[in-house]
Amino acid sequence: MAEAKQDAIALLKADHRKVEELFEKFESAKGDGAKRKIALQICTELTVHTAIEEEIFYPACEGKVEEDLIKEAYVEHDGAKVLMAEIEAGGPDDEYYDAKVKVLQEQIEHHVKEEEQMLKGMFSQARRAGLDMDALGEQLAARKRELMATYKKEGLPMPETTTLNEVEV
Repeated sequence: MAEAKQDAIALLKADHRKVEELFEKFESAKGDGAKRKIALQICTELTVHTAIEEEIFYPACEGKVEEDLIKEAYVEHDGAKVLMAEIEAGGPDDEYYDAKVKVLQEQIEHHVKEEEQMLKGMFSQARRAGLDMDALGEQLAARKRELMATYKKEGLPMPETTTLNEVEV
């Protein structure tokens, strides 16, 4: 089955909706096994999403989108990566596990709002700047498939932060 081609923003927004659904599933999940499985799915989706944004989308936005928005996005990603590393290393028996997933959800909701905000958001600015969203969408989709296949086979890597100094996670 051939997947429908999406422009870059449609693909990134679809990722956002999928993660939002996973957070809702986590909230209603019963049992430690189900919670852990959903939390790891959230981490996988976010690991791939942050990678394709940082490798492809954000560099394409350089000089075309407000620099502060791009810098904030990198810092927000790094904050999420620290929490994801803790979630991946822990489990539902950790007394702070649910709280970590909830805080990750709140951080992601804030990040999504900043990217998707009408007129001022990164996506609106990128579209107005005339970026080739179809070509970017193809690049993002190809890299996403590649990363998903790798992580399915090898598991998630330790998150690499862009803006944080060396910290022990």
